[in-house]
Amino acid sequence: MTKDDFIVVLTGAGISAESGVKTFRDYDGLWENHRIEDVATPEAFERDPVLVWRFYKQRYFQSLEVQPNPGHMALVELEKHFGENFLLVTQNVDGLHTRAGSQRLLEMHGRLLTCFCVCCKANFKMSEVDLNPDIPVCPACSDSLRPDIVWFGEMPYFLDEIYVALTKATVFISIGTSGMVYPASQFIAMARHKKAKTIGVNYDKPENNMYIDEFHQGKSGEILPVLVKQWIEETM
Repeated sequence: MTKDDFIVVLTGAGISAESGVKTFRDYDGLWENHRIEDVATPEAFERDPVLVWRFYKQRYFQSLEVQPNPGHMALVELEKHFGENFLLVTQNVDGLHTRAGSQRLLEMHGRLLTCFCVCCKANFKMSEVDLNPDIPVCPACSDSLRPDIVWFGEMPYFLDEIYVALTKATVFISIGTSGMVYPASQFIAMARHKKAKTIGVNYDKPENNMYIDEFHQGKSGEILPVLVKQWIEETM
C-alpha cells in the first residue's frame, strides 16, 4: 500500500456484531423473531406500519446502548491518514461509524438514527420526534413518518457515488460482510475488474471469497488495528 492509493472500504454486519449489535439474520432465518417480509419491505410498512415502527424503535434504542469497537476506530485512523483518497461504504444502519468519527462515509442502507415523512419527505433525527405514538407524526406536515432504512425492493443510497469510487479504487477492503447481499456483494468484483487489490477481513469466508486477493480470518476488532497500523507505517 502506498500514500497514493485510493482506498475503498465496505463494512457489513460483522464489524457491528462485535459491539453487540444483532446480526442481520439468526440461523433460523428470522430477524429478531420477525420474518424479513413482515418488517423490512415497503409492502410490510403499508400493511402494518405499527408493527414495523415497533420493530425499528426497538432497534433504534438498542443502537444507543452499544459503542464503537476497535475495528471502527481503526478505520477512523485509516481515513485520517489517506484523507481524500479514502471512502468508507457501510451496509450497517446502526450509526457506529459516525459515532466513532468517520466522516468520508456513505451509509447505503440508511440510518436508524433518522426518519422521514412519507408525504413531504422532510428528514428528522429520531431524537427530534415524538416516538410515543404507534406511528410517529411528521412535525412539518402532520403526516406519517417512516424509518430512514432502505428496505428490500428499494434502491440503496449513494450508488452513483459508490460506483465512481470503485472505478478509482486501487485497494478495496471488505470487512464483516457475508458477500450475499446485492448490490454490495458485487462491489469487490467490480473493484478487482479495475485492477484494485482486494483485501477481506471476516470471521468466516464470505460467499464472494473468490475475488479476495488477501484474506484475514477472525474478528475485525482484533485484526484491523494491527493491519491499519502496518498499512500506515508502510506509507510514512
